Amino acid sequence: MTSRTCISLVLAIALAAAAHAAEPPRISPATDVTAAGLVEIRTLSPRIEMDIRYAGANNFTAARVPGYEAPACYLLAPVAKALAAVEADLRAQGFGLRLYDCYRPVRAVQAFMAWVSDPQEQSRKALQYPDLDKPQLLSDGYIAERSGHSRGATVDLGLLDCRSGRCTPMDMGTDFDFFGPRAHTQTPGLNDAQKANRQQLVQAMARRGFANYAQEWWHYTLQPEPDSGTAYDVPVR
Repeated sequence: MTSRTCISLVLAIALAAAAHAAEPPRISPATDVTAAGLVEIRTLSPRIEMDIRYAGANNFTAARVPGYEAPACYLLAPVAKALAAVEADLRAQGFGLRLYDCYRPVRAVQAFMAWVSDPQEQSRKALQYPDLDKPQLLSDGYIAERSGHSRGATVDLGLLDCRSGRCTPMDMGTDFDFFGPRAHTQTPGLNDAQKANRQQLVQAMARRGFANYAQEWWHYTLQPEPDSGTAYDVPVR
């Protein structure tokens, strides 16, 4: 094989890999969480705290999001096990986790896209995207047409301080789902406690294989994902 042929072959393989990576994940035909292989986190970590925002109206859409029929947290089994290990690590140090979102049905992502395309619905703008217009939520990477949450490997969460025996939320600098630079994990302008709290969360999650999305201090994905090519659309019940 000539060097030119070898280079061409390597280039073809690289292009094929890139094309595959760009392909949308297939939507699983599973009709319930058991068939999808999704595990409710409280079966592994009963003390973990839940504040599943999309199961109620306290979220940026100001309404319960389609696909969320209960405030539950489902994840693929390896992800749930890793997250339970993070919670156990933190509890041993006097801290804990509060979960805001876990697996997200495809229909919920589609509802987000419909919401962001509606210029009339601005009821939570002052609270959650005061410095951005709705189209920027897409262009700046805060809302996406496809979500890693639908693959069952991504979780949104914050830290709790449980050292007094009563768990209270730690100051992370913004609320969950605040859209803007202040939510970026390494943003300037945070006080020392907020910086330390974000880094504590980054380190605790990284020890068990979770990587942070730099634009959202609360957003983590297990690496490598158990199945990056499959998304799910079973309801959260």
